[in-house]
Amino acid sequence: MNTDLTQEQIDAYQNDGFVVIDDFLTNEELETWRMYVDEAIAGRANRKLADGRLTDGDAYYDKVFVQRINLWQDHDGMRELMHDANLGRMAATLAGVDGIRIWHDQALVKMPWGNPTGWHLDNPYWSFSSRNSISIWVALDDVTVHNGGLYFIPESHKTATFDNTDIGQNIGDLFEIYTDWADKEAVSAPMEAGSCSFHNGLVAHGAGANMTPGKRRAMTCAYMPDGSTFNGKQNILPPDIFEKLTVGDVLDNDTLNPLIYHKDWDAS
Repeated sequence: MNTDLTQEQIDAYQNDGFVVIDDFLTNEELETWRMYVDEAIAGRANRKLADGRLTDGDAYYDKVFVQRINLWQDHDGMRELMHDANLGRMAATLAGVDGIRIWHDQALVKMPWGNPTGWHLDNPYWSFSSRNSISIWVALDDVTVHNGGLYFIPESHKTATFDNTDIGQNIGDLFEIYTDWADKEAVSAPMEAGSCSFHNGLVAHGAGANMTPGKRRAMTCAYMPDGSTFNGKQNILPPDIFEKLTVGDVLDNDTLNPLIYHKDWDAS
């Protein structure tokens, strides 16, 4: 993996709220990621979460993408990939934080003729609120403006609050909340297979429809800065854990949200 970041990439991320890193994976690594992701998705059948709490069933949303969450929890190969400290170091460096925990990984496969992904923010869905949350998005197929490529509103993370909208049929609902963004130009982020992007959890983004007969596979992981606290939302938290939490509790359950990197490790 190409895990070395330039100062230019760090500056671009912090200013724009996203950055694309070309040639992130070697050809051999790309084939391994594809194999593990395909295997892990197949093993889930229609279950979005391993414990079966979420399954396919929403007529529109399920045609936006095939979504399978926390594949690291029930596939050994995905666990090896997602727990790589190099990914955590990249995320921590870009976000400017000391440590990084996995919030959840997520395979997102936009099927042939799949619906567009409406504009949204990520972090407001999650059980912690952080202006430094960050996600990696790895292209397992070539990503173009024709097959569901990503779009971003640069610098939107700087003025975003934690208000949000669902990913639904009205793809521009977010701009009814953030009216100042409605006149801004979106930036497309085409990527060759094996490239990746990182984006801030509060940057506005979406994806186009898949106007092709082929799949657009992506593997993503949302990261939580170490020390983040519970905000009252359940999101992916299992009921037995959710019911024991009080707003303000530190989310440091290493079984559910493993710490994959901390800057102190570099000195040891």
